[in-house]
Amino acid sequence: MPRSKRAKIVHLTKTQKKGKELTLRLYTNIRECIPQYPHIYVFSVENMRNNHLKDVRSQLADNSRVFFGKTRVMAKALGDSPSTEPYPGTSLLAAHLNGPCGLIFSQRDPQSMLDYVSNFHPLSYARAGTVASYSFTLPSGMLYTRGGEIPITEDVPLAHSLEPTLRKLGVPTRLEKGRVMLDEDFQVCKEGEVLGSGQTTLLKMFGVAMAEFGVEVRAWWIKETGTVEVVEGAEQVNKKGNSGERIRDMEMDGEDGDLEVSDEER
Repeated sequence: MPRSKRAKIVHLTKTQKKGKELTLRLYTNIRECIPQYPHIYVFSVENMRNNHLKDVRSQLADNSRVFFGKTRVMAKALGDSPSTEPYPGTSLLAAHLNGPCGLIFSQRDPQSMLDYVSNFHPLSYARAGTVASYSFTLPSGMLYTRGGEIPITEDVPLAHSLEPTLRKLGVPTRLEKGRVMLDEDFQVCKEGEVLGSGQTTLLKMFGVAMAEFGVEVRAWWIKETGTVEVVEGAEQVNKKGNSGERIRDMEMDGEDGDLEVSDEER
């Protein structure tokens, strides 16, 4: 039987690379922003989440512009040395661009920016490798969707279709008249221990958010004086380390609203 011409294999992995295009756009946008704002802040992130970074951008949109891209490109745009810096002192910020970090060009004064980041700590579901902030135990008896985190009167029983998944994750459950039952308490995690993939799956299943997204200002540049102020005690990441390597290839552009991010971060 002849082979059908309609049966064609379509490779969905064939995508156009935008590496050079994004690099040039990031470099150009940073250079254009430098003369427009009186302050440039270098910030780092903890427990990176794409949606929370978008929230930061939207909340600062009135008087600021946020970039989160390749650190080498951002450092190049600020200048490698006094001879290549577009404005006096911008090259001094390059030393603080390492690891998962970005730039905020803003009209806000330093105290206002520090107050904002200190109060922005939304919670999200933990990923493997996160340290548990507190212990979580599933109580014996009928299991509910929040696993005892809220009163039973405000909760609903767990769907029976999830029972096989719980058993695969090591929870000794059983079905009784369509209800998911647990004969004895089951501790999912202990405070201070490093979470595994199975534990994070269970925590997400019961709506337990332990990862706290945080933004930390490392240093800022003052246009009026051409000086850089460093925040005492700000976390510094080794340039040779791999911390943030997976998320550095991102750009948050304040004009067209694009946030480029790899599929692993979605």
